[in-house]
Amino acid sequence: MKRSNFLQLVTAGTAAATTAGFSKKSVEIAPELANHTITNVKFSEVRLRYPRQVGRNAQLGIHGNGPDIDIAILNTDHGASGWGMIQVWDEDERKKAAQYVKDKTLSDLIIPARGVVDDRALAFDISLHDLAGKILEKPVYELIGRTSPFITNCYSGMIYFDDLDPKENPAGVDKILEECQYDYDVGYRQFKLKIGRGHKWMPHDEGMKRDIEVTKLVDEHFPDCDILVDANNGYTLEDTITYLEGIGDVDLFWFEEPFHENHKDYLELRKWMLDHGVETFLSDGEANPDLDLLMDLYEKRILDIHLIDTIGYGFTPWRNLMPKLVEMGISASPHAWGSLLKTYYNAHLAGGLGNVPTIEGVTCDSEDIDFGKYKLEKGKLTPSPDPGFGMTLM
Repeated sequence: MKRSNFLQLVTAGTAAATTAGFSKKSVEIAPELANHTITNVKFSEVRLRYPRQVGRNAQLGIHGNGPDIDIAILNTDHGASGWGMIQVWDEDERKKAAQYVKDKTLSDLIIPARGVVDDRALAFDISLHDLAGKILEKPVYELIGRTSPFITNCYSGMIYFDDLDPKENPAGVDKILEECQYDYDVGYRQFKLKIGRGHKWMPHDEGMKRDIEVTKLVDEHFPDCDILVDANNGYTLEDTITYLEGIGDVDLFWFEEPFHENHKDYLELRKWMLDHGVETFLSDGEANPDLDLLMDLYEKRILDIHLIDTIGYGFTPWRNLMPKLVEMGISASPHAWGSLLKTYYNAHLAGGLGNVPTIEGVTCDSEDIDFGKYKLEKGKLTPSPDPGFGMTLM
């Protein structure tokens, strides 16, 4: 199927579901939530570990073996508990937010069909969704509006420049194929390849040659899989065209952040793509996004998919933004790098609202979390049907 036709199906097929959650009936306060008062906010940390060391991208050095994630646990006077990643990074702001939500009824803070309704509680956006779902005995995708969730593609977002390490004895391109095979066995059928080796880590032309070589090799060895690429703003317009010419008939699913968003380069790139019959989705919005500029590029149909981060932007703000994107004919794939938690939050967002052609997958394990009943099979990610986000602290 042509990429343009696929994008039309994604947006048109989910528009009704995305806007349906905003009917008058759906925003009524759930009486069960009015019976619960938040009595305690606890801050903690969970450790996540990747199955392998994740190396460099066009801008940053080795990403390591997995993050330690700050979380907030909310408890109520009736013994209910919900938890999740924190949206606010400043410690003083966290304390202020905790003091604010304490002794508030849950219905003052969140309406299931709309999300968090008090901006002063947005630091606990994820925790409040988890808590509301557990009290109402519904998964988050059902709070959003879908009894049966949309099931979404999920790509591996963990394929970095591991061919370049260790520095004293680089592994070479076979390392990339090895990692793709591992991710294939996990259940992925889409691979996002980092490109832009010539921006910092290799001589420019050698880096471009390696980017093209890796793309062609993965396409050759995994013919049943989609390829996405991400330059992390490490290319110029000229680099982008050189790369697209170099990969020939490799059918990219999307091209992410070739360069930092600007009108001139994206207009020229889109014109070149139209002239040469290249239908790859253009996706942007992760790194220091200019939201006004991005919205203008979406409205002009220069860009196709919006990527701003799940936690950085917020789960409720994403819920509010999605219907607007649907009206514009623009799809979404909230950035999830770094944490399997964000991947699973996105599975519920996509499960309830649709309009997400694929979700960023970040494979992790943890001694601190039971990740529950999420399933990744043949490239499709199914969210947990258990209440809230369906994950348990151990």
